Amino acid sequence: MLRKILCAALCLCLILGSSSAFALNYSQHFDNDSTFETLEEARANEVAYLNSATGRTYVTDPAMDTYPQGTTYVYRSAKMYTSLSAANRMNTNILIYTDQSFADKAEALAYLQGLGLTSQIDEASGSVVLVTPIDKENGFGTADQYAYYQMQSAMFNIGYSQKVDDTTTNYYADSAYYGGLTYRYLIGVGAGATFLNDYIASTLDYISRVAGMLLVNGGMEKIRQVAAPVPVYLVNASDAIIEKYKSANDAEASGYENGYQYYYNQAKPQQKVVVNQTAELNAALIDDVYHNFFIKALRVPVLKAGLYSASTLYSAYNWNQAPYSLGVRNAIINGKTKDGINVIEHQEDRFKDIVTDKGEYIQTWYEMLPDEMLDGTAKDGSIPLILMCHGGGDDPVQAADDLGWLTLAGQKHFAIVAPLHTAAYDVLSSALPALVKYMLDTYPQLDRSRVYATGYSMGGGATNRALYGDASLFAAAVPMSATPYKHLDDQTAQFAKVDIPVLFTTCTYDTSTHFDSKNGIIAEDYQMNINDYLSYNEMPTVTYDFQKYPISGFQADTYKATVLNGEYPNYTWMFLNQAGVPMVGLSVTEFLPHGLYEGYAELAWNFMKHYTRNPQSGAVQYNAYAD
Repeated sequence: MLRKILCAALCLCLILGSSSAFALNYSQHFDNDSTFETLEEARANEVAYLNSATGRTYVTDPAMDTYPQGTTYVYRSAKMYTSLSAANRMNTNILIYTDQSFADKAEALAYLQGLGLTSQIDEASGSVVLVTPIDKENGFGTADQYAYYQMQSAMFNIGYSQKVDDTTTNYYADSAYYGGLTYRYLIGVGAGATFLNDYIASTLDYISRVAGMLLVNGGMEKIRQVAAPVPVYLVNASDAIIEKYKSANDAEASGYENGYQYYYNQAKPQQKVVVNQTAELNAALIDDVYHNFFIKALRVPVLKAGLYSASTLYSAYNWNQAPYSLGVRNAIINGKTKDGINVIEHQEDRFKDIVTDKGEYIQTWYEMLPDEMLDGTAKDGSIPLILMCHGGGDDPVQAADDLGWLTLAGQKHFAIVAPLHTAAYDVLSSALPALVKYMLDTYPQLDRSRVYATGYSMGGGATNRALYGDASLFAAAVPMSATPYKHLDDQTAQFAKVDIPVLFTTCTYDTSTHFDSKNGIIAEDYQMNINDYLSYNEMPTVTYDFQKYPISGFQADTYKATVLNGEYPNYTWMFLNQAGVPMVGLSVTEFLPHGLYEGYAELAWNFMKHYTRNPQSGAVQYNAYAD
């Protein structure tokens, strides 16, 4: 127990800041053992565990106070992702609904073990929640739907806290103990599948938070429709049910493989319906569905909070902003993605000489490297490198996933270095260039001419700091919703000899330092940043006129309107230098609030990929056709 408390306390100091003049180790995971409990036992145990493991004050989530007893069991894997940062958004949650009755906990656990679900969640980190009907005689019904809502509210309420007094803040425990956000999958068996069809799939607020379903032998009431796209694997389903899920997923393409039919949307292949009319519910089926279907998709909450859930009882809870965006997931299993991206954690004192006045420095970073960098098949100087900086409270790997960088890295096979930089924020202008130089010196396969910097929110501010530290390292940069940074005068001197292509991104419900949502224009800090980088690139600065040019305040040399992921309108303005090269740009996405969105990585890459920097001359070169 002492080890658990010490490890978690060190995590807490790093995330919240510390006055200690020594290095602090970060851990993505708690040090817990696996547990199997009734839900009542879990709620009785969660507060004591989390209080001791984090140093915070936790209370049970009131959303679950009237949850029906004797219906639900919770299996938690060992080493759950910690709630001390956004790492616990990576906890996988599998909820299984069945009308099968269990004499006791041992029988319920044996049921999950027999289906291989405990093994799957042990591999993933997270929880399996086994739910049985409230009314054992009549089966699932409307009361179970409200119980589903209670549990959804609590499990998604990640990071929620209430200030009690000047010294005490209460955090809600259920989400930290067995909840999650991004990887939520449902399994329905028999009447449980019918319940999910009738009561969950037909409700927008519920189904649009689900990244995948397995439904075995379920029916569906004729009046019901599927309320949002959702990946679904159907076993022994009627033609009517199949058609409803095909319609919800806009499935216009189809195929046949390994004895089953599938339908999907060509533009968004994660919107997929698999029909298998011969399968049996067993561990082999669960394993196949989990590894080849569930973990291909994720959900990210990016809608304006309360837009469609304002009248619900827990509308003020965190992440109560369905529908969630359905995205492609590139799952990490045993430190590696299926398409060959290796995720390697480093905790070292390599940068201990670049230290804040509190003695803090970058000690933890994650390297996301394609196979060919590690197996010797990549040629020297052939792999681009991206410095990716997380936002405030985020975890580096979670941020890379939610922003879409892991998926894009698997497709393009570039390398990423993602530092945990919160405590060392004041020295990032020195620390981040040092981290990049370490990567280039350590891995000769990296292409020194194609090094890029990006980050979101506080990470966008960190991107600016990296550029002010040494812009000559980078071929281009994309600060996203960038926290303002008041640079030092001596940091601008380098730009007399160094040009740097930069694209600033924001969104129309961003924080006030980035976008003035009330007036529908970019904020003063962004106006300043754009003019700063125009001047660094020896280009005319802007006199803003928002009456004449809404949103941006300027016309720029080029303008493009697109739609990200088929969901959100995006507008991009670019200023060209005398050679006709786009050097400073602004990208604004309509309707998104401040938060991580999977479409941002592709947006950034489509800008950065066109630029290289000659390592000898330092000149920036532009290739309009680069891919």
